[in-house]
Amino acid sequence: MGAPDSTSLSGRTMIMSGGSRGIGLAIALRAARDGANITLIAKTDTPNPKLPGTIHTAAAELERAGGQVLPFVGDIRDDDAVAVAVQQTVARFGGIDMVVNNASAIDLSPTPDIAMKKYDLMQDINCRGTFLLSKLSIPALRDSAKAGRNPHILTLSPPLNLSPKWAGGHLAYTMAKYGMSLTTLGLAEELRSDGIGVNSLWPRTTIATAAVRNLLGGEDMVNSSRTPDIYADAAHVVLTSPGREATGNFYIDDEVLAGAGVTDLDQYRAGDGELQLDLFLD
Repeated sequence: MGAPDSTSLSGRTMIMSGGSRGIGLAIALRAARDGANITLIAKTDTPNPKLPGTIHTAAAELERAGGQVLPFVGDIRDDDAVAVAVQQTVARFGGIDMVVNNASAIDLSPTPDIAMKKYDLMQDINCRGTFLLSKLSIPALRDSAKAGRNPHILTLSPPLNLSPKWAGGHLAYTMAKYGMSLTTLGLAEELRSDGIGVNSLWPRTTIATAAVRNLLGGEDMVNSSRTPDIYADAAHVVLTSPGREATGNFYIDDEVLAGAGVTDLDQYRAGDGELQLDLFLD
């Protein structure tokens, strides 16, 4: 594998947790249109009446868009499964250039109401899953750096905003998401000398996904959101930036796009409602 085009993900290999739908699928589609190789690690093997899309429909969509796809049915909480997914990705595509930590569970219940089973789920998927996939991919990412292929770890998590209102409003979820962000903070420093870019990306506004529709306010909230495409386009900018220089950042999607010269954000509106700031942003 040769050095990559600095403006394209063509020929580069991405491994992503989740990705059957929503933001993860949008990021993967943007990469697929460039001709990237993509492994999706997801549990959704059969259709869910409340959630459109499975790993198989996502893989077919990515292939139609121009990507080479390895759909891996597995649980990001399963150490052995994630290890096999990493091994199979390296075996099929020759390496790993990008890790995208997309899988995430959400429950905004206050502390007295949160079930410990849900607390554990969020910690295991959000925090531990991010750590695990990143950890197991480090040898391949180091090889990518040595080959001049601009490796990145990109985690979909917020800036570490220590304003008490966020922890006070939904402590369990905040702990799980900030665990993802701490992984970015630590790995950026740990891997800096390797030339691996490690960053987080978060949206300025809510994003029109099934989670927003089902958990955060229904169609009214969707109409006050932006589409997943804004996240995907911002992720593309980050993943094509020089990882040796762009690392340890907590990026916001519209700021990333503004830096790339994209200022017309109306194309990303999901509806005509007043846009709503996402969580963890003041």
